[in-house]
Amino acid sequence: MQIGPRYKKARYLGVPIFKKTQTQKYAMRAQTKVKKSRGRGGKSEFGRQMMEKQKARYSYGVSGGQFGNYVKKALQTKGDNKKNLLRILEGRLDNVVLRAGFAPSRSAARQLVSHAHILVNGKAVSVPSYQVKTGDILTIREGSKKKGVFMSLDEVLKTISSPAWIKVNPELKQITIDGEPTVDASELLFDVGSVLEFYTR
Repeated sequence: MQIGPRYKKARYLGVPIFKKTQTQKYAMRAQTKVKKSRGRGGKSEFGRQMMEKQKARYSYGVSGGQFGNYVKKALQTKGDNKKNLLRILEGRLDNVVLRAGFAPSRSAARQLVSHAHILVNGKAVSVPSYQVKTGDILTIREGSKKKGVFMSLDEVLKTISSPAWIKVNPELKQITIDGEPTVDASELLFDVGSVLEFYTR
């Protein structure tokens, strides 16, 4: 997915959706942008919903069409629509690789998967949007273990706190999907309810 200048995009959305924008400089400019927006009366309800959709889409590095399909699937699935959508987004293979600490950024995680460095139940999967299931075991392809991107993984894994549904074995460099993908609302940079309202208005 083409994202364009990351700092500019993050500043426009008002949230640090990319790791490189999580700086004091960004925070100060984002805060100034919010104050100016409030001074002009803020956005319309439609504009606000559109902005939340964009925040969600860029947070997970998903294209507009793909994100729309995720929302459609979430709405058609029984249960809580908000949880359904988050389960789909969190269940992406590239997201799991990032959450487990095997990649330093979402784009890096997507690249690792695309280049077939990650195995799912022993088989190479090169589709970042692949949906993991409870019980799946993710490992690094044997021929990829000595590549530079994994050289400091041992140290990185000592500092990573992955979600409860992701179990990481540092010694084996193995990830086990131990439950249904979910995410704490406090971690989100967008309002899931507003995103769904945008598509059901």
